[in-house]
Amino acid sequence: MESGRYIGIMSGTSLDGVDAVLVDFDHNQRASCIETFFSSFDNTLRSRLLALHHSGGDELNKAALISNQLSHQYAHAVASLLERSALAPRNVIAIGCHGQTIRHCPETDKSYTIQLVNAALLAELTEITVIADFRNRDIAAGGQGAPLVPAFHKAMFMDSNSRRTIINIGGIANLTYLDPRIPVSGFDCGPGNLLMDAWCLQHTGQSYDKNGQWAATGQVIPALLDSFISADYFACTPPKSTGRDLFNIKWLRSHLQGHESPEDVQATLMQLTITSITQSIEQFYPATEAVYVCGGGAHNLQMMRHLKNALSDKKVAVTDELGVQADWVEACAFAWLARQAILKQPGNIPSVTGAKGERILGAIYSA
Repeated sequence: MESGRYIGIMSGTSLDGVDAVLVDFDHNQRASCIETFFSSFDNTLRSRLLALHHSGGDELNKAALISNQLSHQYAHAVASLLERSALAPRNVIAIGCHGQTIRHCPETDKSYTIQLVNAALLAELTEITVIADFRNRDIAAGGQGAPLVPAFHKAMFMDSNSRRTIINIGGIANLTYLDPRIPVSGFDCGPGNLLMDAWCLQHTGQSYDKNGQWAATGQVIPALLDSFISADYFACTPPKSTGRDLFNIKWLRSHLQGHESPEDVQATLMQLTITSITQSIEQFYPATEAVYVCGGGAHNLQMMRHLKNALSDKKVAVTDELGVQADWVEACAFAWLARQAILKQPGNIPSVTGAKGERILGAIYSA
């Protein structure tokens, strides 16, 4: 398999900004992270993206303009990576760009997903081949189009002597089960940080609850947690995937009585993330021996402490221990998916997404 340098760009459900990573892949698919870069979304862009999660006036025009804006921000991230690593565009084989999800509706009667990026513009701005639109081919093949990172988890984190679950806690939390004896499986298990972030911003003015400090001042409300976890999504069996289309501030408010203290709600939202993760592992992956966490949630000290307590019979660590820093796993995954597309190799796992078979993912925009 061809080795070389790729760039992965990810802006996820958390809407915090752009993760970009320059990765060198060897002939055995092993990834070495050369350089990383993060640029945050400003409040105006974040608000405009949130608005596009729902139907509204002039939304086609707004989506097109934001796609261009995002592409310029992605291009800036690429330029920063190249500058920091003293490389030229010709030294990079391709960019894998996820784009910004504004709709994800994988239900069989209306299956579609929308990620905003003007990939042609990004190729023009960077002078590097761009691969984008990774999810739609899997959906066309009858899959959910998500999660896609389990294929990368398999390539990077599979161990022939242990049964591992990889937990990505971003805006949404998803699991990948790696057992060398059976096909890889995984699914979105529920909200990760997105509800906690939205509630924290509304009540404290901060975009996230650093280390879970605010949640630690509250108490879990058992009846509210029961109400959350009774949602139909949690009872669905995999394959399944979700996003802001379901788990949003409106959904949260529909479960509130109005008398709850904000910090208690925050504590309960954190527990919802923990409970949905641990129940999913107990139900579907009870043979798990070790759990490795990546994504922004890996930095939430309170959540990690509670997660370790809830999974006390298993090793719980972050993916740094496996060679990929927790912050950059998803961006690395889209660099890997770009490589798969260039090599004309499949990027999905049908046992995860429910697709009819393996498919080459992504549309290629040549430099």
